[in-house]
Amino acid sequence: MNINNLQELDSLSRSEAKRYPNYREVFAFLKKTQGRRYIGIVGPRGVGKTVILKQLALESERSFYASVDTFEDVSLFELARVLFEKRGIRKLLLDEIHFLPGFDGELKKIFDFLPELNVVFTSSVALALQKSAFDLSRRVHLARLLPFSFREYVRFKESAELKRLTLDDIGRGDWLPEHARYEYLFDSYLKGGLYPFSLAEPDPLSVLRNILDTVLQRDIPGVAKVTYQDVVLIGKVLRFIGLSAVDGVNPTTIAKNFGITRYKAIEYVDLLSKAFILIQVDPEGKNVLREPKILMQAPYRLLYRSWDDAVGALREDFFATAMNMADMPFHYLKSTTGRKTPDFWLTTESGNWVVEIGGPGKGRTQFKGVKAGRKMVLAHDADTRRDAKPLFMAGYLA
Repeated sequence: MNINNLQELDSLSRSEAKRYPNYREVFAFLKKTQGRRYIGIVGPRGVGKTVILKQLALESERSFYASVDTFEDVSLFELARVLFEKRGIRKLLLDEIHFLPGFDGELKKIFDFLPELNVVFTSSVALALQKSAFDLSRRVHLARLLPFSFREYVRFKESAELKRLTLDDIGRGDWLPEHARYEYLFDSYLKGGLYPFSLAEPDPLSVLRNILDTVLQRDIPGVAKVTYQDVVLIGKVLRFIGLSAVDGVNPTTIAKNFGITRYKAIEYVDLLSKAFILIQVDPEGKNVLREPKILMQAPYRLLYRSWDDAVGALREDFFATAMNMADMPFHYLKSTTGRKTPDFWLTTESGNWVVEIGGPGKGRTQFKGVKAGRKMVLAHDADTRRDAKPLFMAGYLA
C-alpha cells in the first residue's frame, strides 16, 4: 500500500491516529507498516521528517537515530553492523540519507547481510532516490511527507478533526458547517501555515527563505552534477519564476530570458521540482505542444513578491499544491490566441471536471466553448459570489 491511498489513510486518521493527537497522520501509517524492512520518507525540508524519525525512535525499542549529513568517512554498512551486533539495535533511523554518496549500495548491502535490521530513512530531494544506481524499489516502501493540507493545519491549529472532502462534494456544496467555520485561517495558511514550524514561528517566511538557501546551496549540488555557475543561475531562474505571471512561464521562455538552451532550462526546472520548490503542470490534450506550465509550491512565491502583488498567482499555486497533496492528476487547459479558458482539467473516477481559479472579474464566462460534464469556479471571495465555491475547500481534499 502507498501512503497516497487516501481511503486507508483516512481510516487511520479516524482510528489509530487518534492515539497520536500531536503527531502527523503519516506517523500512524508508519507505525502500522513498521514491519516492513525498509521505509523511505521523502518530502520537502521543514515538514517534520526529522521529528517523525525521533518520534519513531521513542516508540521503538532498540532503535538508533543518526543524521547522515554529519557523517565523515563513515561506512553506513559498518555502522549498521556494529550497532546490530554490539548494541542489539534492530531499527536504524537515518535522516537526510541523500548526503551520503553511494547510499543506495550501502542500503543494498545492509539488506543482503543484515536481514533482521529494519531501516527507516528520509530525504528532502526525490532526485536522490530516482537516480539510485541499484534497484531499491523492490526493497523500499516510499512514503511522501508533504506540508500540512489545510485540513491538517486546522487540526493542529484548532484541534478540530474534519473529514476529507471529494471534488464532487465541493462541486455540490456538500460540506459540513465545521468545514466552512475555519475560512478565517486560510490567508495565514497561504502565508506559511502549510509548514509545521509556523505553529511556533511568528515569521514562517524567514524560515522558508533559509530552507530555500539550503536547498540551492547543499541539496541540489549534493545529488546533481551542477557547477557553481549552475547553482547561481538556478537561483536566478527561480527568482524570475517568482516575479512572473503564471501564464506563459515555461522552459522556452526561461531559455530565451537567460540565453540558455531549452534542454538546460528543463534540467533546472526538473531539479527544482524534485526538490519540492516548483510544480510542473502538463497541458490537457494530445495535439498540443507538451510545454508544462510552471507553478510554485505554496507559499514560495511570497519570498519574491508581496502578498497583494502575489495573491492572484498564489491561488493557482495553492490549488496545484492541494492537488499534489490529494494525489489527484490534473492538467492545465491551453488556450488559443486571444481566447480565455478555465485554468485546470481534472479526471476523476466519477468523470471530468473543469476548474477555474477565480479572482476578481473571473467567473463562468471562462467556460464558454469548453466541453466538460462538470464545471466549477473556486474563488477566494466566494462568499460574495453566487457562481463560485470557496477556494479553501480544496484544502480538505487531503
